[in-house]
Amino acid sequence: MIKVTIDEQTLEVEAGSTVLAAAEQLGIEIPTFCYWKRLPPLASCRMCLVEIEGLRRLQPACATVAADGMVVRTNTPLIEETRSSMLDMLLANHPLDCPICDKGGECELQDMVMAYGPGESRFRDPKRVFHSKDIRLSPVIIMNVNRCIQCQRCVRMCEEVVGAVALGTVEKGMDTAVTGFEGSLASCDQCGNCVEVCPVGALMSFPYRYRARPWDLAETDTICPHCGTGCQLTVGARKGEFMRVRSDWEHGVNRETLCVRGRFGLDFIESRDRIKRPMIRRDGALTAVSWDEAGDFLRQRLGVAEGKAAGGLISPRLPNEVLYQFQKLMRTVFRTNNIDCSSRWSTPLDMLAPIVASFYSRGPLEEVIGKDCVLIIGGNVTEENPVTEYLLRDAARRRHTRLLMLSARPSRLDADARAVLRAHPGGEAQSLAAVVAALAASADEGLPGGILAKTSGTIAGSGANDALDRLVSTLKEGRSVTLLVSVDLLRSPLARETLQQLGNLLQLLRLLGKEPSLQFLFDRANQMGAWDMGVLPGVLPGLGPVADEALRTKFERSWAVEIPREPGADFDAMLELCENGRMGVLYVVGSDPLMSYPDREFAERALGAANLLIVQDALLTDTAGLADVVLPAAGYGEESGTFTNNEGRAQVLRKFREPPFDARNNLAIFGFIAALREQPLQPSTEAIIFDEMTRLVPAYGGLTWEGLGADGAFTTSAPQPWASGFFAPLPAPGVTNVLQLITGNCLFHNGYVSERSETLNSVADDPFVEMSARDAARLGLSDGDQVLVRSARGELTAKLKVNRRFPDGLVFVPENYRALRLNSLMRRGEYPCPVEIRQCAKRAESALEEDRV
Repeated sequence: MIKVTIDEQTLEVEAGSTVLAAAEQLGIEIPTFCYWKRLPPLASCRMCLVEIEGLRRLQPACATVAADGMVVRTNTPLIEETRSSMLDMLLANHPLDCPICDKGGECELQDMVMAYGPGESRFRDPKRVFHSKDIRLSPVIIMNVNRCIQCQRCVRMCEEVVGAVALGTVEKGMDTAVTGFEGSLASCDQCGNCVEVCPVGALMSFPYRYRARPWDLAETDTICPHCGTGCQLTVGARKGEFMRVRSDWEHGVNRETLCVRGRFGLDFIESRDRIKRPMIRRDGALTAVSWDEAGDFLRQRLGVAEGKAAGGLISPRLPNEVLYQFQKLMRTVFRTNNIDCSSRWSTPLDMLAPIVASFYSRGPLEEVIGKDCVLIIGGNVTEENPVTEYLLRDAARRRHTRLLMLSARPSRLDADARAVLRAHPGGEAQSLAAVVAALAASADEGLPGGILAKTSGTIAGSGANDALDRLVSTLKEGRSVTLLVSVDLLRSPLARETLQQLGNLLQLLRLLGKEPSLQFLFDRANQMGAWDMGVLPGVLPGLGPVADEALRTKFERSWAVEIPREPGADFDAMLELCENGRMGVLYVVGSDPLMSYPDREFAERALGAANLLIVQDALLTDTAGLADVVLPAAGYGEESGTFTNNEGRAQVLRKFREPPFDARNNLAIFGFIAALREQPLQPSTEAIIFDEMTRLVPAYGGLTWEGLGADGAFTTSAPQPWASGFFAPLPAPGVTNVLQLITGNCLFHNGYVSERSETLNSVADDPFVEMSARDAARLGLSDGDQVLVRSARGELTAKLKVNRRFPDGLVFVPENYRALRLNSLMRRGEYPCPVEIRQCAKRAESALEEDRV
């Protein structure tokens, strides 16, 4: 520690701290424009100049490292004159259009001029004008170059944090102008972080343009509803109408940054697909009715279904309190453990629960990725969890964390990785086994006897062995290791084997003293919470097995009702029960399995065979179109609760509007259903349910509703001993020359909810098929061609997107486009899906005609 004196106040700071950081600790305000906490200091705006005893010239506080015994002054007459002059120079060319500028009322230049600026400008020359009209850089970003004060925050944010490099500067000096390539942001992520950090009204949000003033907005701090990163954001509404989203540096894992979905994708709540009133099926068609009529219909149909199985599926986008109450409703009122929270895969609980109990790290992502090595397994973090990618890039570039990638799809983060190992979808278990075998072989002397004999594995592919060697050597050199694992791995029928090898790797790293940490990269906002709340067929809240007599007794005493002893059916098995005529009631809440289940033909047939299909949702989905009863529920922002993100951080999801039309709170609807069964469900408010959760779910013990502050609070867990030993790897899957179709989220959409955002649709790509340049050339295809993708089950048509970094043999189609009906190509139990691709007939005929001419 070193001692520094600033404005006659002395304090101790860590070596390497800047004068600006030291002043902040003392509560001394030093004005800045170009400085930003997530960016390296630039010291170009000269607003933060200070006097340092012993130095002749003023020094920039943001870039000056504090030294022991340093004496600093921040408010002398010379400093005040300098700041005033700097502001006068900025105003010399700045347009005086504050009354019509969207930044009015929250403009940093306005604030600085009021606090430090001259009373009257000395400049009388005509103002510099770049353009007479604002430039629409993209559907969501518009620019007024004349207002730019050349702080470079936007350019550096885009390049150093987001990694998109979509913005740059042209010319120099006072003629410097920020722009996109050829005046466009066509290749941009459209995340709007440049708008967020712009101190003036140079970069603006087009959807928000001229719609409101900051003082008109009722703002609510809440949590993003898209992926599991759990970004905090602030929703601004005017007279109950959604206006904009912004974020702030001080709170949340995201520290001000948001992705395109979080910043521009919340207008889905205004979708025209909102369900307005309850509906029941009469004469083969859904008919709008009152809640009383829906209740009478349900009471009669529930009576008819008595004696048959019941099952429930609920979306992991809903709050913990809704998820907890749903599993409680199913277990105590419907007396079943047939409960699930995903229709896209079957969760191998026998491997997942022990891994979570033994290795999951419930702690700040910033600390977890601050370890020596971070190995990212599966998925595409750039598109699935963009803000997590920003944090990883920052860790690699500024904290020198060694990134390692093991996945099928390339991501932008590959450029910052020490090693990139391509794993064929379905072959992740073999790739992990190869890593385990090579790591064990390199450290055999320090391992218990016999472990090396239990490990084996090889990996195929051009350059794969070199990548494997780099990855293993980096793991061996690192003192601590974090594994970030995409839930995309669960799509494969071999997910259990993949989790076994993941357990092997974690156990080996622990034996080698690498202090392994594990976090999943979820693509749904509250998937972690759904698991914690026991929305799975074989576990109770807290992920304890339902077959555990003592654990089950604890819940039975609290709920005053007996719980079924046997594990239930997952959603795949529930569909089988439907098809076989054994499912009396299937209750679907906030989910659309007809779109997401990886076999549309089977799902449609099974859902249609259920005796009573109840759909409770805010939006009219394909599944709702098959339902016997449709109940309109509150959507995002229309009920309060908590989300638990990838870190295990519980955060408050706040209500900022009332449910429209005749929609009701999800908890109220559960109470409505329970009353129809003459079994009242208590408690029924978010705060009381949260208190019950904290009593019964160990990870949430000690949390209080009032104690969930601006940054939320972390759930806790004591790591359990790993009792499963080492698993032998399976033989490697056979090599095939047939193209293999994989899916996942694209950058601009998450699931099917975001496709109802008009703003996201304005920036998103049209439905596309992505493949490697080599495969495209082999098939005679070019980028932008309309192609036909055909499997044994169905076909779809979309635009081809050629990616030079994409691995050969794979085809990627985003799961987010409802019109494609991608799951109609898939067969349950088969992933990836074999397909063939050819040019669409009309386009091919046109090309032949052009050749003839």
